[in-house]
Amino acid sequence: MIELRRTAAELLGDVSSYADDMLDYILDRIPEAGADDDLRGLTLGSCSSNLEAALSMVRHGIDVSAATAPVTALEHARAMAARGYSVDVMLRFYRIGHAYFSERILAGIADFVPDPALGLAVVANLQRYAFAYVDRISSEVAAEYVAELDRMQNRVRAARTDAVRGLIAGDRIDLGRAERTLSHRLTGWQTAFVCWTDREDADLTRVGAAVGAHFGSRHPLLVPDGAQALWGWVSTARAPGVAPEDLALLADQIPKTVRISIGTPARGPGGFRDSHAQAQRGCRIVELSGRGAPVTSYPELALVDAMSGDLELARAFVTTELGALAVKGRREEEERRALLAVLDAQGGLAAAAGELGIHRNTVLQRLRRAEERRGRPATHRVAELHAALRLVHVLGPVVLTPDPGRT
Repeated sequence: MIELRRTAAELLGDVSSYADDMLDYILDRIPEAGADDDLRGLTLGSCSSNLEAALSMVRHGIDVSAATAPVTALEHARAMAARGYSVDVMLRFYRIGHAYFSERILAGIADFVPDPALGLAVVANLQRYAFAYVDRISSEVAAEYVAELDRMQNRVRAARTDAVRGLIAGDRIDLGRAERTLSHRLTGWQTAFVCWTDREDADLTRVGAAVGAHFGSRHPLLVPDGAQALWGWVSTARAPGVAPEDLALLADQIPKTVRISIGTPARGPGGFRDSHAQAQRGCRIVELSGRGAPVTSYPELALVDAMSGDLELARAFVTTELGALAVKGRREEEERRALLAVLDAQGGLAAAAGELGIHRNTVLQRLRRAEERRGRPATHRVAELHAALRLVHVLGPVVLTPDPGRT
């Protein structure tokens, strides 16, 4: 249509004025567009470049399917993402801009096309083209907005990861900068934890949040370690309790497919590092044992960790101290547990019976059989005996030997 192209050409002749008017129209309805000089300038540039691009395409008869978002429009989308505005606010710019164009064309078409019938046809064609153009361009700028968010999040994640790894490595850091990067206070008590699973559907972020809430923090520092593990830290004004009784309520909230290892609370950046190292070592012990409670704290495993760096040496130690009691078997297991309970209770049979949930006489019988298998009384090398039993209690078959007489 000749009149359509001619009208587009005339509108192009005053495109700068229309862009200024469109900016004012948008600012009245979206104050965020003028939040700062840079954003205001990009909004004006986007108005101008989109008007010029669309009208030029109409003037030259170029199909709207060839339209691509102008550079300024894409930069405007990136600026909106950087300033934290939602994608809905950004897309509203295009809806409001389209409304301005519609009102301006309807109000002024008689100045360009005196024939009412022909003018109506020109307006209808311009409207169809404008709608298709805005629909196409808004999809592109929305995609660029999302891409910029991804880039920003990747930069944030990279900065957080670098800060965490620097702290773990003991590098010299700017404490204030690290706290800002991590949104985590490093001057209080630091309690680190590791969550892991062998399932793809476990929500470890939710588990990490539950650990933080248990220790009194709504915003624990969480850093994914691959797809099936998560590192976490909680900063508190006081050292939280990490004994088994302190963690009982937390254990009830953890999915059966997830395990958590918690380090010993410690102060400051050094505590951040040391508690994490302990949580990692606790994870190693739980993995070695192939069993364990949903939540385990390092103080419960520290002795076993210290003695199990060399597993061959640990097995030899257990065999030496326990003798025939260091054999896999149901009866041997019962006797070891009874002996360990008695040593934990410092010789108290009643306390050991209460711990095991059996009669005092049964504890005494199992204690005597354990001494017979060991070949020595429980009072001989008590510290070594206790340590060997603790190793077996935590690591189980890993430090035991099979009985060659059993199949």
